[in-house]
Amino acid sequence: MRRFFYASNNSTDTAYPKLSTFPIGANIELTESIVHHWCRVLRATIGDKGVLFDGFGGEYQVQLQTVGKKHAAVILLAHVSDERTAPIISQIGLVMSRGERMDYAIQKSTELGVTAIQLLSSHHGEVNLKPAQVEKKLAQWQQVAIAACEQCGLNRPPLIIAPLSIDDWLLNVAASEKANEKEMVVSPMVAELSKDTYYKVLQQPADLRLQLSVPAAGQPLMPEALPVVLKQHAPYIELLIGPEGGLSADECAKAADVGFAPWQIGPRVLRTETAPVVALATLSILATMHALNQ
Repeated sequence: MRRFFYASNNSTDTAYPKLSTFPIGANIELTESIVHHWCRVLRATIGDKGVLFDGFGGEYQVQLQTVGKKHAAVILLAHVSDERTAPIISQIGLVMSRGERMDYAIQKSTELGVTAIQLLSSHHGEVNLKPAQVEKKLAQWQQVAIAACEQCGLNRPPLIIAPLSIDDWLLNVAASEKANEKEMVVSPMVAELSKDTYYKVLQQPADLRLQLSVPAAGQPLMPEALPVVLKQHAPYIELLIGPEGGLSADECAKAADVGFAPWQIGPRVLRTETAPVVALATLSILATMHALNQ
């Protein structure tokens, strides 16, 4: 069955209630984006079944009851509590890249269960968004993540957080150690969702911070703390991934000052869109192995 994200806020500025506020058997109106995709593009008809999720937990099996030119409604058939979240809570500080490479990094990170992606600019980075561009790009990249959720079965979309310079982000990371909440600026389509308890861990200090680094002589392949942290239940790990040209020496030093340990995965230099995929997949495999050995 087709899966669709039921956003509580959308491009029409119409607020929709959480799906959990409706009883099973209730008829609910679909958002404009779902009507367009399911009923117009995919040409769904009355009686067709699908799945809705709003990011607040689980998903709902639904059946189309009415279809009009601009509106459609479904009946809630059943709630499925499956979450399908990764065993690790993760936030990637990702220096922005151009075009399809950025879309790829967000899409594949979503499929691998990332919790949030903090967009960054850096000294060697290719992309520095102007203030007028931020809202549009944030919506675009959040939609990439949501589309990946619809495809892969993840029910809690990762938050794509508005760009900061790497210096400002590292200052925020340091501030979190003093129990100050880090502000998260996200697209309106997930603004209400970002307040959910599930994402509150992003306001807390990470259990481990790792900087994806290029291979260097004498550097350990795996930080000593990583196997220990992976033994915890749902550990929170922050990853810092630089641009194609790498982070500057000053940026690396500042990252080290707030606890980012270097992590080189193998003897090769990974592209900026490949690094998050390899890192998240490696963490997931290591966490699974630890769970099986307990």
